[in-house]
Amino acid sequence: MAVTKVQKSEILKKFKTADLDTGSPEVQVALLTARINDMSGHFSTHKKDHHGRQGLIKCVNQRRKLLDYLKGKDQGRYEKLIAALDIRK
Repeated sequence: MAVTKVQKSEILKKFKTADLDTGSPEVQVALLTARINDMSGHFSTHKKDHHGRQGLIKCVNQRRKLLDYLKGKDQGRYEKLIAALDIRK
């Protein structure tokens, strides 16, 4: 299943930096992480879904680019986000 509206609104509430914030790197990375986690479970049962795997790889690369941008812009925000999402270090 895709990320539902309820899940998306919870992610927005948790990671937004301003009241109407939907485009900050933190929010974008959090939404991509939720989507990646959702998609990766799909591939444990559908091993031959190569077309879907391409979409997963695109999402992972987009998240990596956003994280690299945030790391160069503000190291503290980057480390806080990595800790909150429990992804690499």
